[in-house]
Amino acid sequence: MRQPLVAGNWKMHGTRISARDLVSGVRQGLEGLGKPRVAMCPPFVYLADVAAQIQGTALALGGQDLCPEVGSGAHTGEISGAMLADVGCSYAIVGHSERRSLYGDSDEVVARKYFAAQQAGLTPILCVGELLEEREGEHTEAVVARHLDAVLTQPGGVASLAKAVIAYEPVWAIGTGLTATPAQAQAVHAFIRKRIAQHDQAVAERVQILYGGSVKANNAAELFAMQDIDGGLIGGASLEAEQFLAICRAAG
Repeated sequence: MRQPLVAGNWKMHGTRISARDLVSGVRQGLEGLGKPRVAMCPPFVYLADVAAQIQGTALALGGQDLCPEVGSGAHTGEISGAMLADVGCSYAIVGHSERRSLYGDSDEVVARKYFAAQQAGLTPILCVGELLEEREGEHTEAVVARHLDAVLTQPGGVASLAKAVIAYEPVWAIGTGLTATPAQAQAVHAFIRKRIAQHDQAVAERVQILYGGSVKANNAAELFAMQDIDGGLIGGASLEAEQFLAICRAAG
């Protein structure tokens, strides 16, 4: 039985004060929640503050991105996987649609970040998903397969998914207010699991696949009830403690 995971991606939002208040609210509301694992992914500059605040709790910490280079070096402005682990992170998001579209992260770069995260002892959250025109052109499965294959075709790629999380994020449903129907989301999640099963059935059954397209308190339960949806990668709703907590409860 796969444990649900709800990860909040704060993106480029917050201040030290608002971060403190948000974490405090989530901490209080999570007491006795039980089943789902909950992670928070604040901007890099707030990681240490959040790490200190969640110490001794069941909350996990994640980075929103990382450098594809392993180890230290002359990479001004970059953050290594080892640095994320050093500050207390357990997860690192790789291949988010905004990194792909706004900053040019190619499938190759995303794969390098994925394996760099694992080499640092982090669990990568590998984001996959299609643009609106790709869905309208009925290319969803081809795009998702390409994103997956960037990892699957690497040496050890299939086995690596046993220590990874996948997040399906239909790009057309991020920040637009649009959301894939539970049936639409389930269909892609099932496709992802089936494609992995073609390589390794046991890994396919074990890997957590999150939905990441405008999950809100009022639609989370219906989405999470789908057979192959194991939780959510939450954007805007993770910035409001009560709404984020409602989503976490829905995952339970």
